[in-house]
Amino acid sequence: MKTSEFLELLKEHQSKSLLFQYAPQQLVGANYHITEVKHIKIESVDCGAQTDSWNETVIQLWESPSELGKTEYMSSLKALGILNKVGKMKPYDLSSEIKFEYSNALFHTAQLFVGDFEIYGNNLVINLNIQKTDCKAKELCGVPETATVSEDSNSCAPGSGCC
Repeated sequence: MKTSEFLELLKEHQSKSLLFQYAPQQLVGANYHITEVKHIKIESVDCGAQTDSWNETVIQLWESPSELGKTEYMSSLKALGILNKVGKMKPYDLSSEIKFEYSNALFHTAQLFVGDFEIYGNNLVINLNIQKTDCKAKELCGVPETATVSEDSNSCAPGSGCC
């Protein structure tokens, strides 16, 4: 989801509570805060020596230990107010991908993508997903889309399709 799409979604559902699902049936606690908004410029070189660059917006969610047991979630209106204030201080690249950085005692720190969203009653639920790492230069490196290794092979030889 693009940053502009997320901000528009919040605007459309200002009266709803904003919930984040970081894994199936696992919600970020109602005690969450937006603790940081990062405007990140990525400049990369992949394993095929191809360069690329893009921007990302990363919003950090943190659960306050002093508010354990809190049951009322932040409203979309409040989140929009926070993000609009940030945007006035440091303008967004509205076409950039939006991610959410989150962790808790049972879930490692990760930057999660927005998979989709759902409306449940008065709740706007943002479904976050992980994205596995991938080789961006499969074609240049000769890596088949689905690499297979024969069962009798116990090593990864050059040209075998195994990275």
